[in-house]
Order: sequence, then structure tokens, then C-alpha cells
Amino acid sequence: MPGLTLLRYPDPGFAQVAVPFDTIDDDARQLADDLLAVMYAAPGLGLSACHAGVFKRLVVVDLGGAEGGPRAPQVFFNPVITSRSDRPQTFDEGSVSMPGITVKIGRPDRIEMRWLDRHGQAQSGPFDGFLATVLQHEIDQLDGVFFLERASKLKRDRALARWKKLGAEQNS
Repeated sequence: MPGLTLLRYPDPGFAQVAVPFDTIDDDARQLADDLLAVMYAAPGLGLSACHAGVFKRLVVVDLGGAEGGPRAPQVFFNPVITSRSDRPQTFDEGSVSMPGITVKIGRPDRIEMRWLDRHGQAQSGPFDGFLATVLQHEIDQLDGVFFLERASKLKRDRALARWKKLGAEQNS
């Protein structure tokens, strides 16, 4: 992993709000490439720069390898969700910063989003299904919202108890 270290829950950085990029330059593109490398090594399907302690508005996603196909990395600088559908969907969500823990979380099944691409060009478009969930999960992190905050109190308490038990088992 290229000089980036994943934060572990409950690092206080997870409550920090990321700041936008002023320009998309070689350093920003290198950060995106480094985040992709960290995400693949974790392994994960999506990663925000915040997970690596870099509080900039950057999300990388690759669902291609998860389905047994070729890698299909996507990079989103300064992503903003502009609308959400009213139709809910539920998926098991987890975090590379809290390995071994998943929680069923409901989110809108479709979003509209705007972002800058690797060349700093403005983009916008719809996303649906599992990709919409992954993007909402990562953009929440950019906004200082860890995925467990989207779970019911009961699910969150159970997940935290499992996390505590995993930590005790790893440290014994």
C-alpha cells in the first residue's frame, strides 16, 4: 500500500467532513490511484479518501472484480448527490475500517450525482442498484457519517458488540 494507512473504527476521523478539491492535478490523480491500490489490497469495493485519513472529497469504486469480471475502477472527485429516489433497497454493508462486521442498511435504490472526473471535467448521471448503495455509503463517509449511523439502534448495538468481541479475540 502506497503510504496510506486505513483508519480503524472508532477513529475520530470518521466524524470529520471532507473538503473539496480546488483543482484536479497530478497529485489528486495519484491520490486516486493510491486509494484504488489500498481498496484492492483491503479488499473492498469502494473507498473514500477519509478511510485513509485524507479528508478530501474523493471516492473510488470498483464492482467489476467483485463479480468475477475484470477490474472496472471508477473515480469521483467532489461527488455530490443531487437527488434520491423514494424506492428503498437493502444490502449488507460493511467497511474496510471495520472488517468482519456487516449490517443490513436500507437506502434509496437510485441516485443522481455530479462529480469531477480524473481530468477535472464536470460529470453527472444516475446510478442505481448496488452501485447506488456503495456510492451513498462512501459519500456519507465524506460527510462525516460512518455507515453504522444509518443502522437501527438494535443493529448498531449488535454490530458494536460483535466488533468488540472480534477485537478481544484478536488481542488474546
